[in-house]
Amino acid sequence: MAIRFEDIKEHIGSRVVWDDRADIFSPEAARAIRAQVEARTVVVFPELHLTDAEQLAITEAMGERVRLTARNNVQNNDQDVYQVTLDEKINPQPEYVLGTFFWHMDGITVDMPPPFATLLSCRIAPAIGGETEFASTYAAYEGLPEEEKRALDGLKAVHSVRASLSPIADAIPEKHRERVLGIGLVKEHPLVWTHESGRKSLVIGTTADHIVGMDVPAGRAMLIRLQEWAAQPAFSLRHKWTKGDFVIWDNTGAMHRAIPYDKSTGRMMHRTSIAGTEAVAA
Repeated sequence: MAIRFEDIKEHIGSRVVWDDRADIFSPEAARAIRAQVEARTVVVFPELHLTDAEQLAITEAMGERVRLTARNNVQNNDQDVYQVTLDEKINPQPEYVLGTFFWHMDGITVDMPPPFATLLSCRIAPAIGGETEFASTYAAYEGLPEEEKRALDGLKAVHSVRASLSPIADAIPEKHRERVLGIGLVKEHPLVWTHESGRKSLVIGTTADHIVGMDVPAGRAMLIRLQEWAAQPAFSLRHKWTKGDFVIWDNTGAMHRAIPYDKSTGRMMHRTSIAGTEAVAA
C-alpha cells in the first residue's frame, strides 16, 4: 500500500502522504485510514481535491454513511453531502453553522449512536479565519490526574441544541428562534464514555448544559474547566484550510470548532458522516 502517515503532534493528528492518488481509494487504504482515525483522532489529506462522488466512496469504504443534518441546502443534488456555508442562498438557516464556532461533538442530541467520524473537504478556503480546531477527548481524559478521573465516575450531563446555540441565540431572527433552538432531543450522557474498545473519552462541548444532581453554577463551571483542559495545546490542533484539503476525525473522541469568519469570504465545506456503532456508555 502506497499511502503513509506522519504524526502532526504527539497526542493528536496524522498527515497522509501518497505516491499515487488512486491508492487512497483501495479497500486496504480504507481499513488503514479508519485505524489511523481511531488511533490519532484527526487525519489530514492535504490538497486531495475530492469530488462529491469520491468523498462518498471513501465514506462508504470506511463504514455506513449517515445523513446527520436535515436537508436545507438547495444546490447540491446528493442529500448525504451537506454544504457547510453561511451563504443564505445555499443554506437558508445559517444559525447551525454559526453554532460551530464553539466546541462541540456532532450528533450528541439525536436518537441514534453519535457518528463515528465526520469527513470534511474544503471547496472554498477563506483568506482570514475559518480554520478548524480539534481537541482529543481521549487524550484529555487520559491526561487527567487519577483523583479527577475518580471524581467524574458516574456523573452525567444534560445535552441539548438549545444549550449549544445559547451563545448565538440573540443572533437568531426572533420569528423562528424557538423553532431553531428546539430541534433535537434533550439527552443525558455520562461525562466519561467507556468505549467497547475499553478506551475512555470525555463527552463535553457546548451541547452540555448542566450536570445531573449538581448545582447548576458548579456543574457548568466543571464543564467549562473540562473543555479548557481538553483544548490545551498538548491535546488539540488547528488546521488552516487550503482549497482541496480533506480531513477525517473521530467524532466519538474529539470536540471541534471553526474559527469565526465573515460570510462574505464564501467559505464552503462539504461534509459527510460515518454512522456510529455504539451508544454513549458509562
